[in-house]
Amino acid sequence: MSRTIQERRADFRALHAHGCFVIPNPWDPGSARMLAGLGFRALATTSSGFAWSQGLPDNGVGREAVLAHLRTMVAATDLPINADFEGGFAPDPEGVAESVRMAIDTGVAGLSIEDSTGEAARPLRSIEEAVARLKAARAAIDESATGVLLVGRAENFIVGRPDLDDTVARLKAYSAAGADCLYAPGIRTREHIAAVVAAVAPKPVNLLIGSAGELTVKDVAALGVRRISVGGALARAAWGGFVRAARLIADEGRFDGLAGAAPGNELNAFFATK
Repeated sequence: MSRTIQERRADFRALHAHGCFVIPNPWDPGSARMLAGLGFRALATTSSGFAWSQGLPDNGVGREAVLAHLRTMVAATDLPINADFEGGFAPDPEGVAESVRMAIDTGVAGLSIEDSTGEAARPLRSIEEAVARLKAARAAIDESATGVLLVGRAENFIVGRPDLDDTVARLKAYSAAGADCLYAPGIRTREHIAAVVAAVAPKPVNLLIGSAGELTVKDVAALGVRRISVGGALARAAWGGFVRAARLIADEGRFDGLAGAAPGNELNAFFATK
C-alpha cells in the first residue's frame, strides 16, 4: 500500500469535484482487490453483499461486525472506501454520532446514512428525525477533522414509497444538514435523475444502477450525476452464477454450469501480485 488514509480521503473528495466516476461495490478483500486491479479509482462497501457472504440477510449484521469488515476492506487496497453505513446503527442522533466516530477510525473515506427504519408500518423516518441524525453525523465528522465525506440517502424508492416530491424534499433537507453527496437509490428514469440532480445542485449526486438497462456511464454523466454505484448487484451476479451452476449439479447431475468459471491459474496469478 502506498497511499496514506489522509491521501485517500483527499483523493476521494477530489473525485466528487467534477466529472462522473463509477464506485463499484465489493463485498470482501478478494473482490476489492480485483476491482482495484481493473482500474477503478474508489470502492464502496455493500451491506447486502457483505451480509450474504456471512449467511445473513441485508441489514442483518451488527455494528461491531460491520466495523471489522470496514477495517478489512480499507486494508485490502489503497483505494478510498465509502462505507455503506446503513442507518448509523443507533436509535438516536447521539448513538449515530458514536457509530460515525467508530467508522471514521476504520479509515474509510466516506460513509452514508440512510433514512429507512426497517419497519413495514413506518418504512421511513420523518424528515426532522432523519435531519437530526445527519446533523449528528456531520458534527462527528467535523470534530474528527478528517475530511470524511458524508452521504445523505433518501430511501423512498426502495422501501415502497416512490414519491419524487418527498424524495427531493428529503435530499434538500439532508444537503442543508451537511451531507456532502446526495443519494436516492431506486430512481431509474432520466426525468427523475435529472430532477434530483437539479434539486441539490451544485452538490454531487450518487446514482444506483443495480440491474441491466439502457443507461451507460456516458448517459448518466450527461444527466449531471457525479458518481455511480451498483450496490449489491455485483454480489448478486456472483451468487447468480454460483446458484445456477450448483443447481444444475444438484438437480440434473450436469456440470456445464461451470463453463464460464474464471480460470484458477489466472486468479492465482492475479492474487499473487502485490
